[in-house]
Amino acid sequence: MKKGERRKLELLKIAYRLFLSKGFENTSVDEIIEAAGIAKGTYYYHFESKEQMLEEVIDMMLDAEEEKARTVLTSDMPVPQKLISVIASFRPDESEASIQDTLHRPENIVMHEKINRKMHDRIIPILTELTEQGISEGLFDCDRIPQRMRVIMILGSAIFDEGDYTDDDVSVFIDTVEGLLKAGKGAMEFIRDLIPEKKA
Repeated sequence: MKKGERRKLELLKIAYRLFLSKGFENTSVDEIIEAAGIAKGTYYYHFESKEQMLEEVIDMMLDAEEEKARTVLTSDMPVPQKLISVIASFRPDESEASIQDTLHRPENIVMHEKINRKMHDRIIPILTELTEQGISEGLFDCDRIPQRMRVIMILGSAIFDEGDYTDDDVSVFIDTVEGLLKAGKGAMEFIRDLIPEKKA
């Protein structure tokens, strides 16, 4: 890694820590610069704005999440559990809630959609590979796999991200996933135990 790339990564890690501890809105560019011990010009050499920095911090988070997801591919879990574990790998840690909350604010809808697209671009190839493995094992019987994975991701996000859902919502989601994958009835019932707890 070149010196400039190392410096940029250091700045992203500093921003990540400050965004977690203080929140994105409450962290100023000057605080990031002070914590890094650099000149303002150095900051703006790497980042046009704090919003661009947030986007790159999220890219860094996605890198870590994708690495976790790819370790699932080589695990001994059955394919259905692997699918859900991969999806869970892309769920931010509790410590990253402040960054996640920033993205869910109405004023950040454009960035939120952009980050969702980036996440889908990373996760769908992994889910497609696992689904193809499930087909070869006779667990699923479906075609147009990437499109089906995209629908599952969009549905799951719409239902569960805000934490406002019912037991019936969970049951219908499980039925829908089984239908999309053409899996046996009850094959994905274990999803119920993996759904995030409802927010208070």
